[in-house]
Amino acid sequence: MPDKTINGVSISVDDDGFMTDHSQWNKELAAALAEEEGISLSDGHWKVIDYILADYAEKGTVPGMRRINKVGGIPTKELYALFPGGPIKKAAKVSGLPKPTSCV
Repeated sequence: MPDKTINGVSISVDDDGFMTDHSQWNKELAAALAEEEGISLSDGHWKVIDYILADYAEKGTVPGMRRINKVGGIPTKELYALFPGGPIKKAAKVSGLPKPTSCV
């Protein structure tokens, strides 16, 4: 498993750059991961991240688009505005979670 250094901290990631040890994740690291994706985190981003983290803790899997829309109450259009070019994948990466199974 490769390691990656962000802000002077070494984290474990898979070949696609997703963290493999969520215990290494924190909000400062999330901001750095978001920056790598060209995203500056706002309250809207944190709403998505907080929902994904809570749902992952409960279900053990990254929620898909439909669940985030229906259960999380976050519209698809908003997700694409916050995380352009792959909102679930990017939100999961910034949240320090594994690559969603729905992403190829």
